[in-house]
Amino acid sequence: MNEKVTVYQKPTCSKCVAARELLDERGVEFDAVNYYETPLTPALFRDLLDKLGMQARDVLRADEPRAKELQLAERELSEDELIAIMVENPDLIQRPIVVRGDRAVLARPTASIDELF
Repeated sequence: MNEKVTVYQKPTCSKCVAARELLDERGVEFDAVNYYETPLTPALFRDLLDKLGMQARDVLRADEPRAKELQLAERELSEDELIAIMVENPDLIQRPIVVRGDRAVLARPTASIDELF
């Protein structure tokens, strides 16, 4: 069972660097997707959330200045509305998200990647 591994990440994020290093150390081939250069679509983000078994609010970086500016903690938004906001503002998405087949983990801590193997 040699399923493709994809890391959705921001290259300068320390947790993302750690996730890539862990996969490299273990000899796992993976694709790294910088979702700042290749933006997530609402459909892809929804698919990632399904694989994570989470809702958008579960991966929201609520302490980000943009989240505070948009008053996301105070607003009642539908899942679709929150997904649209997060896709438009990728700093609001927790990272890295590591996907293998039909499963994914939010690699915080990095060791959670082991759940995929």
